[in-house]
Amino acid sequence: MNNHNLTTEQVQALRDQCLAAREYAYAPYSKFRVGCAILTKAGSIVTGANVENASYGAGICAERTAITRCVMEGQKELQAIAISSDMADCVSPCGICRQFIREFAPKVPVLMFSGQSDKMVCHTLEELLPLSFGPEHLH
Repeated sequence: MNNHNLTTEQVQALRDQCLAAREYAYAPYSKFRVGCAILTKAGSIVTGANVENASYGAGICAERTAITRCVMEGQKELQAIAISSDMADCVSPCGICRQFIREFAPKVPVLMFSGQSDKMVCHTLEELLPLSFGPEHLH
């Protein structure tokens, strides 16, 4: 599905960067490494990786790490999010990450890459989190 409106070069850069970010994951307990790359509207790519903790609930996913870095760098306008793991199949953001993406990037495509092949799946957040709850519901 090509619903991302990105160039071939942008898709390749996102793939390369999320796979590279995965190498920085700290996953000694699950061994489930995830990397994320976010293309900002300014054209830069910001990355993140999952970081686990012995107190399991204290860990943070790659998507939230990358989005937090974007916010801290003053880049709140996002164009695309890409994720990868070590798995052969493409992995989807977990529920809490979907909600986090909804807060900062409700209209951007989410590209999911295989960690072992060129396979890619792309979905909109609306597809991943239908009937979502967002900031406009608090006004």
